[in-house]
Formats: sequence, C-alpha cells, structure tokens
Amino acid sequence: MAGTMSALTPAMAQDKTITLKISLWVPPAHPLVPATQAWAADLEKASGGTIKGIVFPSEQLGKAFDHYDMARDGIADVTYVNPGYQPGRFPIVAAGQVPFTFGDGKKGTMALDEWYRKYAPTEMKDTKLCFAFIHDPGSLHGKKKIVVPSDLSGLKVRPAQSTFAEMVKLLGGTNVQASAPESRDALERGVADEIAFPWGSVFLFGIDKVVKYHIDTPLYTTVFTYNVNLKTYNSMSDAQKKVFDDHCSPEWAAKVSDPWTEFEANGRVKMRALPGHEVYKLTDEQIGQWKTATQVLRSTWADSVKAAGGDAAKIQADLDAAIKKHDAGI
Repeated sequence: MAGTMSALTPAMAQDKTITLKISLWVPPAHPLVPATQAWAADLEKASGGTIKGIVFPSEQLGKAFDHYDMARDGIADVTYVNPGYQPGRFPIVAAGQVPFTFGDGKKGTMALDEWYRKYAPTEMKDTKLCFAFIHDPGSLHGKKKIVVPSDLSGLKVRPAQSTFAEMVKLLGGTNVQASAPESRDALERGVADEIAFPWGSVFLFGIDKVVKYHIDTPLYTTVFTYNVNLKTYNSMSDAQKKVFDDHCSPEWAAKVSDPWTEFEANGRVKMRALPGHEVYKLTDEQIGQWKTATQVLRSTWADSVKAAGGDAAKIQADLDAAIKKHDAGI
C-alpha cells in the first residue's frame, strides 16, 4: 500500500484541488455527521490533500426530500439520500424496505451494499453511487399500543419510507408525510398518531416526548445511499478517481454507518429503562400475522420493478443470496 501511495503522490501533487460540498439532512448530533467528516478527512489524506470535503448537516443546502436531485444537479457534490422519500422513483433498491427483510443493521448494510452496486448504475444513472446502507431495524412508536396489523386501522401514521407507507394504507391507516426533522411536530400537533422510526433517533429528534408505546421487534429498515455528482467525479484525475473509488466501498459503507447502527441499537436499551414508556415484544403468532399481512408488499415491489423493465425474480434472488451470505436476515 505504501508503494502505491508513493506512486500516486507525485501525480496528485499536480492535480487541482477539489473541495466537495457534502450535504446531510440530519443534525450535527447525528452519528452520520462525525462519521462522514472522518470519511472526508481520510479522503483528503489519501489524496495528498487534493480532495477536500466540507460537511453541511441540518438541510443547510436543501430539504431532505431533494437530496438525490441535489447530487444530480450539482447543488452538492455528495449527498445523503433516502430513496424511499420519493415513492416509485427507485423501485429496485426498495426491495430493502419491505418489512422483515433485514434483522441486523451491520450485516444488512454489507448485504445491501454488495447487492445494489450491480443495479445502481441503471437505477441511479444520473449520479454515481458511493455506497448504500441501512440503519438498525426500526419499529412503530406511538400514542396507542399496536399489537396486530388491524390495530393500525383508522390511525394516522408517519411512515419511514414508501414501502412502509404502502403497508399502512393496506392495513387501513392514513399516511402523514413528514421528513425526520419534521416528525415531532406532526406528532405533537396530532397530525400523526404513530411513527415508524429507529430507536436512537426517537431521542435525537425529541419524539420520546410525544409517544408512549414501542414495539420491540425489527419491523423494517430504511435504505440509504450516498450519491455523487457525475460532473464532479468526472473532473477528477485518474489518480483522484482511484482514491475516491477506494472510499466508495462496502468497507466504507460499514465505517460510516456502523456508529449510527450502534447508536440506534443503544436507543432500544435506553427506551426500556425510561419511566412512562411501554416497550413490548410481539409473540410469534402476532409476528406471523404481520408477515402474512405484508406479504403482498413483495408482490407489489416485483410489479413495480417489472414495470420499470427489471427482472424482479433475478433481482430478488440476488438480494436473498447476499442476505444469506452475510447472515443478515430475520
């Protein structure tokens, strides 16, 4: 490795310096912010100082819902994207959003990133995928105790992503669209009754102040990607591209997301110890009801992939193989 770096450094000394605007829509206290700053610092070091990065948290450069288009249009050079914020736009990656797909955040990230690299150049062709990851499995938190699928009937739910929103509608609930930073307000004002959220973030966004009941079962995960503006990437020298590509790897997907996974998992422990909150597990029979009720979502996903010209059976088989390889399932 030392030989490689010494060979690259003279070439890089002649490269123009690129300063990346890296946009995140989470607040500075979110674990993704320091982890992304560490990624940028390592990128700068490995590039001999020719690729620098400035992290802009808290929607400073644009709203959470707009981050894919911000990478496409060059408003930022690297953006943190929740594909599920735009239902139907990215049907392939939505496979990772179907309830009961992943049971573990760290293993799930390795499986998702390995699987989606094959499909991102088609589905996200007007940006470059850096890496993909999931958060630690999230659950339902709310003002009413939810045990079986029929309990959602008539309730207003803030879904975590588009597939979860389909489930809510399927089960007779109403969806309330709100990004993570907007969610507490929606619950506080009674616009929403329940929220799908990972555990640590319940505290980070102040949602613990407005909910009481929490299902202690890995119901769902949300898929995320870091996307890169193509013009920015194509402006790099070959040596810079090599260093950048080395930082857009499954290993870096894990390095950036693992602190968040640990943060969310610790939130579950914290919630169990909090007075005035009820954290409860579902029985095997209840989980069976949920799995049966949500099975149709897999078929709906397959239909959306086929409509976009994809081979849903092959894509699902590839995902299943990656999940099995990394022991990432439930």
